[in-house]
Amino acid sequence: MRVVVVDDHAMFRRGVSAELGSTGAGRVEVVAEAADVDEAVAAVTAHRPDVVLLDVHLPGGGGVEVIRRVNDSEVRFLALSVSDAAEDVIGTIRGGARGYVTKTITGPELVDAIARVSDGDAVFSPRLAGFVLDAFAGAGLSADLASVDEDLDRLTEREREVMRLIARGYSYKEVAKELFISIKTVETHMSSVLRKLQLSSRHELTRWASDRRLL
Repeated sequence: MRVVVVDDHAMFRRGVSAELGSTGAGRVEVVAEAADVDEAVAAVTAHRPDVVLLDVHLPGGGGVEVIRRVNDSEVRFLALSVSDAAEDVIGTIRGGARGYVTKTITGPELVDAIARVSDGDAVFSPRLAGFVLDAFAGAGLSADLASVDEDLDRLTEREREVMRLIARGYSYKEVAKELFISIKTVETHMSSVLRKLQLSSRHELTRWASDRRLL
């Protein structure tokens, strides 16, 4: 199975490629990597892989923009993201991805997920499947998501990532390590998040995110 790995963190891309080369030896070949939307579209167009491992939040428009611009029914997309927020999962699936797994997945599990998506199956991390079932069964989750779009639109993609991790109780140091950014950058994003959402503390942010089903 020929795979393109798309993520804006070079260290993470290299790690995934190395893991697939080791765990998926003989089953998976990483034919290209890309760091943003334009690079991803160019790589997929040039290599026409079986599966694209796609981060949700990318410079240039995000993972859904890659799917839209490629517009090739023969290429299947599997989202691989740090985010397990409902609006990211549902938005990406509605955008055309065949599956969505989080970056806590193990190497063997990822190889299996790639194989299943390549075969045409839909694959989700266990906790995420409920979001998708609810949304596409018309259980009202999509309406709930619409009500928080206005708040989330105030935040950049990176601020959303920082916001979710901080709201889950991560320390600034842990967030920096998770997102491959400096602690000072985390602090800057956090200040911006609190200002834009008109909140005054981590406690208020956690409550805000919990009320909106973003944790």
